[in-house]
Amino acid sequence: MESPIVALDARLIGGHSTGDSTYWTGLLHGLSRVNNDLTLLLYSNAPRPEGVPDAPNVEWVHLPARRSRWWSLVKFPLHARRQGARCIHVQYSMSPLIQDRGVTTVHDVSFFIGPEWFQPRDREILRRSVPAAVRQAAAVITVSETGKAEIEKFIPSSKGKIVVTLNACPPWVQPMKKDRAKALVAQELGIRDPFVFTLGTQWPRKNVQLAIDAVEGLGADLPHRLVVTGKAGWGGQRPGRRTITTGYVDQRLLGALYSAADAYLAPSRHEGFGIPVLEAFRCGCPVMASAGGALPEVVGNAGHVERSWAGPDWTARLESLLRHPSTLDEMAAKGIAREKLFSWEHTARETLSVYRQVLR
Repeated sequence: MESPIVALDARLIGGHSTGDSTYWTGLLHGLSRVNNDLTLLLYSNAPRPEGVPDAPNVEWVHLPARRSRWWSLVKFPLHARRQGARCIHVQYSMSPLIQDRGVTTVHDVSFFIGPEWFQPRDREILRRSVPAAVRQAAAVITVSETGKAEIEKFIPSSKGKIVVTLNACPPWVQPMKKDRAKALVAQELGIRDPFVFTLGTQWPRKNVQLAIDAVEGLGADLPHRLVVTGKAGWGGQRPGRRTITTGYVDQRLLGALYSAADAYLAPSRHEGFGIPVLEAFRCGCPVMASAGGALPEVVGNAGHVERSWAGPDWTARLESLLRHPSTLDEMAAKGIAREKLFSWEHTARETLSVYRQVLR
Protein backbone atom coordinates (compact mmCIF):
# COMPACT_ATOMS: atom_id res chain seq x y z
CA MET A 1 0.00 0.00 0.00
CA GLU A 2 1.45 3.38 -1.04
CA SER A 3 1.89 5.97 1.67
CA PRO A 4 -0.21 9.16 1.50
CA ILE A 5 1.46 12.10 -0.24
CA VAL A 6 1.92 15.55 1.27
CA ALA A 7 3.30 18.41 -0.87
CA LEU A 8 5.10 21.43 0.58
CA ASP A 9 5.88 24.77 -1.06
CA ALA A 10 9.57 24.49 -0.16
CA ARG A 11 10.96 27.50 -1.99
CA LEU A 12 12.26 29.09 1.21
CA ILE A 13 14.02 25.95 2.50
CA GLY A 14 17.71 26.66 2.89
CA GLY A 15 17.19 30.38 2.31
CA HIS A 16 18.18 33.33 4.48
CA SER A 17 15.32 35.75 3.82
CA THR A 18 13.30 35.74 7.07
CA GLY A 19 12.07 33.58 9.90
CA ASP A 20 9.83 31.94 7.30
CA SER A 21 12.95 30.35 5.79
CA THR A 22 14.14 29.21 9.21
CA TYR A 23 10.73 27.68 9.89
CA TRP A 24 10.70 25.58 6.69
CA THR A 25 14.30 24.48 7.15
CA GLY A 26 13.83 23.66 10.84
CA LEU A 27 10.59 21.78 10.16
CA LEU A 28 12.30 19.65 7.50
CA HIS A 29 15.16 19.00 9.92
CA GLY A 30 12.61 17.70 12.43
CA LEU A 31 10.65 15.67 9.87
CA SER A 32 13.82 13.88 8.81
CA ARG A 33 14.36 12.70 12.41
CA VAL A 34 10.96 11.32 13.40
CA ASN A 35 9.04 8.23 12.35
CA ASN A 36 6.95 9.22 9.38
CA ASP A 37 4.70 7.05 7.23
CA LEU A 38 3.95 9.82 4.72
CA THR A 39 5.65 10.70 1.42
CA LEU A 40 6.78 14.33 1.42
CA LEU A 41 7.22 16.13 -1.90
CA LEU A 42 9.26 19.32 -1.49
CA TYR A 43 8.40 21.64 -4.38
CA SER A 44 10.59 24.51 -5.49
CA ASN A 45 11.30 26.58 -8.57
CA ALA A 46 15.03 26.14 -7.85
CA PRO A 47 17.33 23.12 -7.66
CA ARG A 48 17.76 21.38 -4.32
CA PRO A 49 20.00 23.51 -2.05
CA GLU A 50 22.84 22.16 0.04
CA GLY A 51 22.02 21.06 3.56
CA VAL A 52 18.58 19.61 2.87
CA PRO A 53 18.46 16.43 5.01
CA ASP A 54 18.25 13.11 3.20
CA ALA A 55 15.31 10.89 4.11
CA PRO A 56 13.89 7.91 2.20
CA ASN A 57 10.37 9.35 2.11
CA VAL A 58 11.36 12.90 1.08
CA GLU A 59 11.68 13.95 -2.57
CA TRP A 60 12.80 17.33 -3.93
CA VAL A 61 10.68 18.35 -6.93
CA HIS A 62 12.32 21.01 -9.10
CA LEU A 63 9.50 22.74 -10.94
CA PRO A 64 10.88 25.74 -12.90
CA ALA A 65 8.74 28.76 -13.70
CA ARG A 66 9.48 32.22 -15.02
CA ARG A 67 7.05 34.00 -12.73
CA SER A 68 6.84 33.28 -9.00
CA ARG A 69 3.16 34.24 -8.73
CA TRP A 70 2.19 31.88 -11.58
CA TRP A 71 4.22 29.13 -9.91
CA SER A 72 2.45 29.45 -6.56
CA LEU A 73 -1.06 30.02 -7.90
CA VAL A 74 -1.14 27.48 -10.75
CA LYS A 75 1.90 25.38 -11.54
CA PHE A 76 2.69 24.08 -8.05
CA PRO A 77 -0.84 23.13 -6.92
CA LEU A 78 -1.75 21.50 -10.24
CA HIS A 79 1.44 19.43 -10.33
CA ALA A 80 1.04 18.41 -6.68
CA ARG A 81 -2.53 17.27 -7.26
CA ARG A 82 -1.51 15.28 -10.35
CA GLN A 83 1.11 13.52 -8.23
CA GLY A 84 -1.64 12.47 -5.82
CA ALA A 85 -0.99 14.93 -2.99
CA ARG A 86 -4.01 14.94 -0.68
CA CYS A 87 -2.49 17.52 1.67
CA ILE A 88 -0.63 20.65 0.50
CA HIS A 89 1.26 22.84 2.98
CA VAL A 90 2.04 26.51 2.29
CA GLN A 91 2.82 29.63 4.31
CA TYR A 92 0.34 32.51 4.47
CA SER A 93 -1.30 32.73 1.00
CA MET A 94 -2.94 29.76 -0.72
CA SER A 95 -3.99 29.09 -4.31
CA PRO A 96 -7.71 28.33 -4.83
CA LEU A 97 -6.53 25.30 -6.85
CA ILE A 98 -5.41 23.66 -3.60
CA GLN A 99 -9.12 23.40 -2.81
CA ASP A 100 -9.94 21.82 0.57
CA ARG A 101 -6.68 19.93 1.07
CA GLY A 102 -4.59 22.89 2.22
CA VAL A 103 -2.61 23.66 5.38
CA THR A 104 -1.29 27.18 5.82
CA THR A 105 1.21 28.34 8.41
CA VAL A 106 0.46 31.90 9.52
CA HIS A 107 3.29 33.11 11.73
CA ASP A 108 1.55 36.31 12.79
CA VAL A 109 -0.99 38.91 11.72
CA SER A 110 1.17 41.95 12.43
CA PHE A 111 -0.10 43.47 9.16
CA PHE A 112 -3.41 43.98 11.04
CA ILE A 113 -1.86 44.89 14.39
CA GLY A 114 0.63 47.50 13.10
CA PRO A 115 -0.20 48.41 9.50
CA GLU A 116 2.38 51.21 9.61
CA TRP A 117 5.12 48.58 9.86
CA PHE A 118 4.50 47.50 6.26
CA GLN A 119 4.87 49.00 2.81
CA PRO A 120 1.34 49.80 1.53
CA ARG A 121 1.37 47.26 -1.30
CA ASP A 122 2.66 44.42 0.92
CA ARG A 123 0.16 45.28 3.64
CA GLU A 124 -2.82 45.23 1.30
CA ILE A 125 -1.77 41.95 -0.32
CA LEU A 126 -1.44 40.27 3.09
CA ARG A 127 -4.73 41.70 4.35
CA ARG A 128 -6.54 40.22 1.35
CA SER A 129 -4.73 36.95 0.78
CA VAL A 130 -4.18 35.65 4.33
CA PRO A 131 -7.82 35.77 5.49
CA ALA A 132 -8.83 34.13 2.20
CA ALA A 133 -6.25 31.37 2.75
CA VAL A 134 -7.44 30.83 6.33
CA ARG A 135 -11.06 30.52 5.21
CA GLN A 136 -10.10 28.00 2.53
CA ALA A 137 -7.64 25.94 4.58
CA ALA A 138 -8.52 22.62 6.12
CA ALA A 139 -6.12 23.49 8.95
CA VAL A 140 -4.09 26.51 10.08
CA ILE A 141 -0.76 26.23 11.88
CA THR A 142 0.71 29.04 13.94
CA VAL A 143 3.78 29.14 16.12
CA SER A 144 2.66 30.53 19.49
CA GLU A 145 -0.40 30.76 21.71
CA THR A 146 -0.15 34.53 21.33
CA GLY A 147 -0.32 34.15 17.58
CA LYS A 148 -3.35 31.88 17.83
CA ALA A 149 -5.28 34.43 19.90
CA GLU A 150 -4.37 37.26 17.51
CA ILE A 151 -5.34 35.30 14.39
CA GLU A 152 -8.69 34.38 15.94
CA LYS A 153 -9.27 38.05 16.81
CA PHE A 154 -8.58 39.43 13.35
CA ILE A 155 -9.72 36.43 11.26
CA PRO A 156 -12.71 34.89 13.10
CA SER A 157 -13.12 32.16 10.47
CA SER A 158 -9.92 30.61 11.86
CA LYS A 159 -11.61 29.48 15.09
CA GLY A 160 -11.54 25.72 15.42
CA LYS A 161 -8.90 25.33 12.71
CA ILE A 162 -5.72 26.52 14.43
CA VAL A 163 -3.02 24.23 15.80
CA VAL A 164 -0.01 25.69 17.65
CA THR A 165 3.35 24.13 16.81
CA LEU A 166 6.14 26.00 18.57
CA ASN A 167 9.36 26.88 16.77
CA ALA A 168 12.80 25.83 17.98
CA CYS A 169 16.41 26.91 17.67
CA PRO A 170 17.93 26.30 14.22
CA PRO A 171 20.36 23.37 14.33
CA TRP A 172 23.11 25.40 12.66
CA VAL A 173 23.38 27.93 15.52
CA GLN A 174 25.99 26.50 17.87
CA PRO A 175 27.62 28.02 20.96
CA MET A 176 31.34 28.68 21.31
CA LYS A 177 33.59 29.25 24.27
CA LYS A 178 33.48 32.98 24.97
CA ASP A 179 37.22 33.57 24.45
CA ARG A 180 37.16 31.75 21.10
CA ALA A 181 34.02 33.60 20.05
CA LYS A 182 35.56 36.98 20.90
CA ALA A 183 38.70 36.10 18.95
CA LEU A 184 36.65 35.12 15.88
CA VAL A 185 34.52 38.29 16.06
CA ALA A 186 37.69 40.40 16.36
CA GLN A 187 39.33 38.59 13.44
CA GLU A 188 36.32 38.61 11.09
CA LEU A 189 34.63 41.90 12.02
CA GLY A 190 37.35 43.90 13.79
CA ILE A 191 35.19 44.22 16.92
CA ARG A 192 37.28 44.19 20.09
CA ASP A 193 35.19 46.28 22.47
CA PRO A 194 32.59 44.60 24.68
CA PHE A 195 29.24 44.63 22.91
CA VAL A 196 25.57 43.76 23.01
CA PHE A 197 23.88 42.27 19.97
CA THR A 198 20.66 42.48 17.99
CA LEU A 199 19.58 40.62 14.85
CA GLY A 200 16.85 41.16 12.29
CA THR A 201 16.00 42.58 8.90
CA GLN A 202 15.98 46.32 9.49
CA TRP A 203 12.39 47.38 8.93
CA PRO A 204 10.03 49.30 11.25
CA ARG A 205 8.51 46.30 13.03
CA LYS A 206 11.94 45.16 14.24
CA ASN A 207 12.36 48.54 16.02
CA VAL A 208 16.17 48.52 15.88
CA GLN A 209 16.16 52.21 16.76
CA LEU A 210 15.15 51.34 20.33
CA ALA A 211 18.23 49.15 20.73
CA ILE A 212 20.41 51.91 19.24
CA ASP A 213 18.96 54.47 21.65
CA ALA A 214 19.37 52.13 24.63
CA VAL A 215 23.09 51.65 23.99
CA GLU A 216 23.72 55.30 23.09
CA GLY A 217 22.55 56.27 26.57
CA LEU A 218 24.92 54.00 28.49
CA GLY A 219 27.34 55.60 30.95
CA ALA A 220 30.81 56.55 29.74
CA ASP A 221 32.36 53.90 31.99
CA LEU A 222 30.50 51.19 30.02
CA PRO A 223 32.32 50.98 26.66
CA HIS A 224 29.81 48.60 25.06
CA ARG A 225 28.96 48.87 21.38
CA LEU A 226 25.75 47.65 19.72
CA VAL A 227 26.33 45.14 16.92
CA VAL A 228 23.40 45.08 14.48
CA THR A 229 23.32 42.09 12.15
CA GLY A 230 20.78 41.39 9.43
CA LYS A 231 19.70 42.30 5.95
CA ALA A 232 18.99 45.91 5.00
CA GLY A 233 15.32 46.78 4.97
CA TRP A 234 13.48 50.09 4.83
CA GLY A 235 12.30 52.81 7.19
CA GLY A 236 15.79 53.75 8.29
CA GLN A 237 17.38 54.20 11.67
CA ARG A 238 19.38 57.12 13.04
CA PRO A 239 22.96 55.85 13.22
CA GLY A 240 24.51 55.81 16.66
CA ARG A 241 28.11 56.53 17.65
CA ARG A 242 28.24 53.14 19.38
CA THR A 243 26.53 51.19 16.59
CA ILE A 244 28.30 48.68 14.30
CA THR A 245 26.23 47.33 11.40
CA THR A 246 27.55 44.12 9.85
CA GLY A 247 24.89 43.15 7.30
CA TYR A 248 24.26 39.44 6.81
CA VAL A 249 26.76 37.06 8.45
CA ASP A 250 27.25 33.32 7.97
CA GLN A 251 26.08 30.70 10.46
CA ARG A 252 29.45 30.20 12.16
CA LEU A 253 29.94 33.92 12.76
CA LEU A 254 26.36 34.25 13.97
CA GLY A 255 27.05 31.69 16.70
CA ALA A 256 30.20 33.58 17.61
CA LEU A 257 28.33 36.89 17.95
CA TYR A 258 25.75 35.38 20.30
CA SER A 259 28.48 33.66 22.31
CA ALA A 260 30.68 36.76 22.59
CA ALA A 261 27.98 39.31 23.36
CA ASP A 262 27.24 40.41 26.91
CA ALA A 263 23.51 40.57 26.12
CA TYR A 264 21.04 40.10 23.27
CA LEU A 265 18.45 42.83 22.69
CA ALA A 266 15.09 41.96 21.11
CA PRO A 267 13.28 45.31 20.79
CA SER A 268 10.72 44.24 18.15
CA ARG A 269 7.29 45.85 18.14
CA HIS A 270 5.74 42.48 17.41
CA GLU A 271 6.84 38.88 16.86
CA GLY A 272 4.78 35.79 16.15
CA PHE A 273 7.50 33.83 17.95
CA GLY A 274 11.06 35.23 18.03
CA ILE A 275 13.52 32.48 17.04
CA PRO A 276 16.62 34.67 17.73
CA VAL A 277 15.70 34.57 21.42
CA LEU A 278 16.24 30.80 21.41
CA GLU A 279 19.45 31.24 19.41
CA ALA A 280 20.75 33.58 22.11
CA PHE A 281 19.64 31.19 24.87
CA ARG A 282 21.48 28.28 23.24
CA CYS A 283 24.69 30.31 23.10
CA GLY A 284 24.44 31.40 26.73
CA CYS A 285 23.68 35.02 25.85
CA PRO A 286 21.40 36.84 28.34
CA VAL A 287 18.25 38.23 26.69
CA MET A 288 16.50 41.55 27.19
CA ALA A 289 13.29 41.63 25.13
CA SER A 290 10.31 43.86 24.53
CA ALA A 291 6.75 42.82 25.26
CA GLY A 292 5.97 42.73 21.52
CA GLY A 293 3.68 39.89 20.49
CA ALA A 294 4.88 36.44 21.56
CA LEU A 295 8.28 37.51 22.90
CA PRO A 296 7.24 37.25 26.59
CA GLU A 297 5.83 33.78 25.85
CA VAL A 298 9.15 32.63 24.40
CA VAL A 299 11.40 34.34 26.96
CA GLY A 300 9.45 33.04 29.95
CA ASN A 301 11.38 33.62 33.17
CA ALA A 302 14.76 33.09 31.49
CA GLY A 303 15.33 36.71 30.44
CA HIS A 304 14.17 40.24 31.15
CA VAL A 305 11.02 41.51 29.42
CA GLU A 306 10.98 45.32 29.33
CA ARG A 307 7.40 46.59 29.12
CA SER A 308 8.39 50.18 28.36
CA TRP A 309 9.04 51.39 24.81
CA ALA A 310 11.09 54.41 25.95
CA GLY A 311 14.80 54.53 25.17
CA PRO A 312 15.83 55.88 28.60
CA ASP A 313 14.01 53.01 30.33
CA TRP A 314 15.82 50.50 28.14
CA THR A 315 19.12 52.24 28.88
CA ALA A 316 18.50 52.12 32.63
CA ARG A 317 17.61 48.42 32.60
CA LEU A 318 20.49 47.47 30.30
CA GLU A 319 22.95 49.48 32.35
CA SER A 320 21.75 47.76 35.53
CA LEU A 321 22.25 44.33 33.93
CA LEU A 322 25.72 45.14 32.58
CA ARG A 323 26.81 46.36 36.03
CA HIS A 324 25.79 43.06 37.64
CA PRO A 325 27.68 40.17 35.99
CA SER A 326 26.20 37.66 38.45
CA THR A 327 22.70 38.55 37.22
CA LEU A 328 23.82 38.06 33.62
CA ASP A 329 25.34 34.69 34.52
CA GLU A 330 22.07 33.61 36.15
CA MET A 331 20.09 34.72 33.08
CA ALA A 332 22.47 32.84 30.79
CA ALA A 333 22.02 29.62 32.76
CA LYS A 334 18.23 29.95 32.74
CA GLY A 335 18.30 30.61 29.00
CA ILE A 336 20.37 27.51 28.26
CA ALA A 337 17.88 25.41 30.22
CA ARG A 338 14.83 27.01 28.59
CA GLU A 339 16.06 26.52 25.03
CA LYS A 340 16.13 22.77 25.61
CA LEU A 341 12.33 22.81 26.04
CA PHE A 342 11.90 23.53 22.32
CA SER A 343 12.72 21.06 19.54
CA TRP A 344 12.06 20.73 15.82
CA GLU A 345 11.35 17.04 16.36
CA HIS A 346 8.39 17.97 18.55
CA THR A 347 7.30 20.56 15.98
CA ALA A 348 7.51 17.87 13.28
CA ARG A 349 5.36 15.39 15.25
CA GLU A 350 2.69 18.03 15.83
CA THR A 351 2.80 19.01 12.15
CA LEU A 352 2.47 15.38 11.04
CA SER A 353 -0.63 15.14 13.20
CA VAL A 354 -2.09 18.08 11.29
CA TYR A 355 -1.26 16.41 7.96
CA ARG A 356 -2.96 13.18 9.06
CA GLN A 357 -6.01 15.12 10.18
CA VAL A 358 -6.31 16.70 6.72
CA LEU A 359 -5.66 13.38 4.98
CA ARG A 360 -8.57 11.82 6.90
